[in-house]
Amino acid sequence: MRSSLVLTVIGPDKTGLVESLAAAVAAHGGNWVESRMARLAGKFAGVLRVDVPDEHRQALTDALAELRDAGLTVTVESSDQTQPAGQSRPLVLNLIGHDRPGIVREFSHALAQRGVNVVEFHTQVVSAPMTGEPLFKASAQLRAPADTEIDLLRDTLDHLAQELDVDLTLEVPD
Repeated sequence: MRSSLVLTVIGPDKTGLVESLAAAVAAHGGNWVESRMARLAGKFAGVLRVDVPDEHRQALTDALAELRDAGLTVTVESSDQTQPAGQSRPLVLNLIGHDRPGIVREFSHALAQRGVNVVEFHTQVVSAPMTGEPLFKASAQLRAPADTEIDLLRDTLDHLAQELDVDLTLEVPD
């Protein structure tokens, strides 16, 4: 049998961190399945999923803990992949507007109240083309309950977008 593990990693950004992770996974018969990694404020941060033979799981966990000596903190969690995909529908949300505190809080609250799960979320602050003012940009992959009334959800989010003075699109992928 194989175990699916989700790893979170953080440490000072430097060359070779991904290679160190990959080497530990490979040395224990693991398979690097998926990941999201980025450099943020001088830190290397990421999340990844690996599959490893059950008999090598503890040895891999121990090897990952040893990466602390290289400045990398790794947290290992077991993954339960039993989420039924048929009970939800995918949505894509994009927004842009003048940066200000509270945008993420307001939208995440509205989504959570309607049972919408944030699956993937990317944000950044960029300079506006003409004025140079900071603009907040976000894109999210969402999963909504199958019975969600998309027009009602869109109306709710559009109303919030008007209150916060941001442009928003909510799409249902094909």
